[in-house]
Amino acid sequence: MHRLTAILSLAFLAGCLAPDRIAYGPKVATVAGIDGFRDIRTYADVGREQADQRPWLPVTKNKEINYLALSSGGGAGAFSVGALKAWSAAGTRPQFDIVSGVSTGALIAPYAFLGSAYDKTLTDLYTSGVAETLVDADFLPKGLFGASLLKQQPLRTMVERYLTRDVLAKIAAEHRKGRRLLILTSNLDSQRAVIWNMGAIADSGRPDALKLFQDVIIASASIPGVYPAVLIKARSGERAFEEMHSDGGAVSQILTIPEGWMAGPDKDEWRKGRRFNMYILINNALMPEFSTTTNNTFVVMARANSTLIKSQTRSALLATYLYAQKNGIRFHVGSIDMQVPYKMADPFNTHYMRVLYSLGYAKMASGHLWQDKPLFTENLAAAQPSGQEQ
Repeated sequence: MHRLTAILSLAFLAGCLAPDRIAYGPKVATVAGIDGFRDIRTYADVGREQADQRPWLPVTKNKEINYLALSSGGGAGAFSVGALKAWSAAGTRPQFDIVSGVSTGALIAPYAFLGSAYDKTLTDLYTSGVAETLVDADFLPKGLFGASLLKQQPLRTMVERYLTRDVLAKIAAEHRKGRRLLILTSNLDSQRAVIWNMGAIADSGRPDALKLFQDVIIASASIPGVYPAVLIKARSGERAFEEMHSDGGAVSQILTIPEGWMAGPDKDEWRKGRRFNMYILINNALMPEFSTTTNNTFVVMARANSTLIKSQTRSALLATYLYAQKNGIRFHVGSIDMQVPYKMADPFNTHYMRVLYSLGYAKMASGHLWQDKPLFTENLAAAQPSGQEQ
């Protein structure tokens, strides 16, 4: 009873300390846009009735369309980075026509989009130890009474350091060629998944394009409660207000085919006569991972959340797989297939991230990464991967 009272008191105090926001309603939210930008975002539950699909669909003369989807997973994003590095080393990595990212996948996606030349940047981000600066242990007790457990500034500093105007210009150039970079955030006000057309933002020519680009990446990577949500200025008619955007993983762990498209009629005229290859990198384990759970409030909550994420990922993969089977899409998924020791209090531990980087590299290099269907129960034994190229 005392613990429940304490939790309720903390929630009340946090609410008292939260800054006021400009109120707006659901009708206003539905038609809201970002001042000066066009065709830069849509809701995932909107179908093909969207007025102009051209800025969202890849334009290519090739017979193949290659789509890379990068999942959420925090520090485990190192798994995808290792896989991409080995793919480059093998000389078989395609130039992706579409790249999407959610949460940690949003941090990786711009560089995966630009290609192998940025493998070193990604490797530094996920294995050099720079990620450990994202956790400020001294702020944790104070965070209980504020907007989040951790401060946003270390994450923003890292994003601003790596996502520069030069990177933005290169993404804009690729967008003009017909390639597409998509990032998912959660609009916490509307409880809807928002897909952002990052190439269109980069190619807008607006002086505030870099700031919006960075804000979207930071929002998608901001784990709810751990990092503060990002307030993005929006407008509906004469009304100006701020939308609250957070971790894309709150609405979906992966961005493949938007749910509105899956539920709509099959009219994919744009890919007739082309082979569609979909590659999905999951920065999580899909199989059950046994662990004796301590009977502690926060440990139980964290364990339940981990189970929910695993279940959500499986459901999204199954929906994508069934859609792919129905529409002739060549489905490939790669995921972590062994238990790797992990401490919730140290989510960006450098050793942990290097182990997962090595695992991703080894699986890709050995030709054992891709599966042509979701598998959820193989390789249940805990093990440590051997060291690979760093």
